[in-house]
Amino acid sequence: MSAAPADADAPIVPVRDGVFFTLPAALPRGRHNLGREQVMAAQRERLLVAVTELLAARGYAGFGPTDVAKRAGVSLAAFYDAFANKDECVFAGYDRFIQVLLTQLTGAELAGRDRRSIVAEALGQYLGSLQNDLVVARAYQVEIDALGRAARRRRRKSIRLFAEYIRGLVRSATGNRQPLLSVTAYMAVVYAVRQLTADALDESDEPDLTVLSADLEPWLIDLFRER
Repeated sequence: MSAAPADADAPIVPVRDGVFFTLPAALPRGRHNLGREQVMAAQRERLLVAVTELLAARGYAGFGPTDVAKRAGVSLAAFYDAFANKDECVFAGYDRFIQVLLTQLTGAELAGRDRRSIVAEALGQYLGSLQNDLVVARAYQVEIDALGRAARRRRRKSIRLFAEYIRGLVRSATGNRQPLLSVTAYMAVVYAVRQLTADALDESDEPDLTVLSADLEPWLIDLFRER
């Protein structure tokens, strides 16, 4: 499914601070004691926030590096100090998105649980994280598709990471016996869940992604049952 083009005149909605990105405090004016690395780290975070907000609101073709720098409140030179081009900035935002999702999943203390509990908790963590910041979710579940093959390659890598982790949990829950499902099968499941969230984000400005759990949990629990 290809994402519908975003409205170039749509309002730019800010990300939620502290979910996927943390907005740095404004840099002090004039002389200050901050080192160059601190300044660059703050500017980089602001640029990641800005590119995410623009991507979600306008779509990939609707903005350029100048727009990102302006929204971030930094100079264009600062943009190019941080990133070689717009694509590199977008992919850095996507990498953060995946990193946070994986960190939340792996930090959910799923090891040792039964499969029903694993499915419910993992699905709840994933959908809940997306629901907590629909701007970030829309940027990196829908609009990222416009970056073509490079985006698909990154997606495959991230989905494999999710699949391998969940497969390992299910294997432990079945007494460390080799599960019948391959990593490829688990990847297919992750793809399916991802696509359903992308469709919901594409069809509504304010979807309730958590309602997908009611339909998905029975299917996933049955899929992962011990043969």
